[in-house]
Amino acid sequence: MRGSIQKKGKIYYVVFPFNGKRKWIRGGTTKKDAEKILAETLSEVNGGSFREIPKITFGDFADLWISSYVESNLKPSTQAGYKFIVEKHLKPCWGNISLSTINAGRIQKYIAERLKSVSAKTVVNEVVVIKEMLKHAHRWGYTKINLAEHIERPKVTKSEIDVLTLEEVKKLLENNSGQYRVAFITAVQTGLRAGELWGLQWGDIDWNSAQIHVKRSLWRGKLQTPKTKYAVRKVDISQDLVLELQKWMLACPKGKGDFVFPNSQGGASDHQHAVNRHFNPALRRAKLRKVSFHSLRHTNASIRIQAGQNIKYIQTQLGHSSVQITLDIYGHLFNDTDFNNKQLELLDSSFRSIKPSVRNPLEKPAKIEREPSKSSLTIRNHWRAVRDLNPGPLVPETNALSN
Repeated sequence: MRGSIQKKGKIYYVVFPFNGKRKWIRGGTTKKDAEKILAETLSEVNGGSFREIPKITFGDFADLWISSYVESNLKPSTQAGYKFIVEKHLKPCWGNISLSTINAGRIQKYIAERLKSVSAKTVVNEVVVIKEMLKHAHRWGYTKINLAEHIERPKVTKSEIDVLTLEEVKKLLENNSGQYRVAFITAVQTGLRAGELWGLQWGDIDWNSAQIHVKRSLWRGKLQTPKTKYAVRKVDISQDLVLELQKWMLACPKGKGDFVFPNSQGGASDHQHAVNRHFNPALRRAKLRKVSFHSLRHTNASIRIQAGQNIKYIQTQLGHSSVQITLDIYGHLFNDTDFNNKQLELLDSSFRSIKPSVRNPLEKPAKIEREPSKSSLTIRNHWRAVRDLNPGPLVPETNALSN
């Protein structure tokens, strides 16, 4: 059985006999794609497994994909992001046209138009949804090929992370004596993500081992699994933080959620409320520049690097899926002069034991004067600089807005 490829306008079609009739299938915008589809189609026809491609609009398939895959397989936060992109951008653009007409050219045109008005990172998020949707369209038999397989994501310019110095952290905490003061201390000392911080329950703290077990995340008042499987982890905490948390336990508003950092009524905290009513005002009172709450996580990573912690250890404590991700985000901090001096000191100490065997015994060794670097402090000493603060009242503010 033989078929052929026909071109109409800019589109290639696959033509082949089936059940005594000539069938036409859209083959794409390149002859190479059409030849691939023809070969696969003839193989299916000859093997008796050929099925005609269902006719469906992009909008109808998007609804099917959301209900059949997104809502049953993804976290609520991811679901919300995907649904927003589909409803706000993709369906208004392609909703009424046939799914089979979505090709690389249309997708690239969409990308180019979006880049004129929004950031590359925003467009990348939308391309992720497009690629996921069309991948499932191919798997489920709605297209002969994965129409977005070779689409490249726009290049995202890496933005510089914003971190606070230890002195700035001290000022921030000195200017926040409210109900979220200990939450901010925990965030900067552990590097927990915001959702992980607000989702903490008292049973997640191992007092004997001085560890916090990250098991869940809070998003819009709902508990969900952490970002990835690597985000489920045990984070080591200092004895100073253990004492802070134990004192806070006595003053913490009680509620059925047993949250470590609840709202004033003991329920789940609202992240935006905590930022707007407590974090940002503390920055203003401390006369610090405005930084995002996520900067506390970046600050934790920066302090760990300055203290000379092992990169693999930092990766696991932050919950990154690989060391490469940690390096991609924080690699530039390893070029810090203090950090490099610390590495030289470590190398010197490693070779110190063999120096007598290689030195001329008649030669008096020269004395090397080197000022101790700031980074030679251990991470515990870093936190001691923050510990000696006026703890302020631990009783929750009575005038705080409820969530």
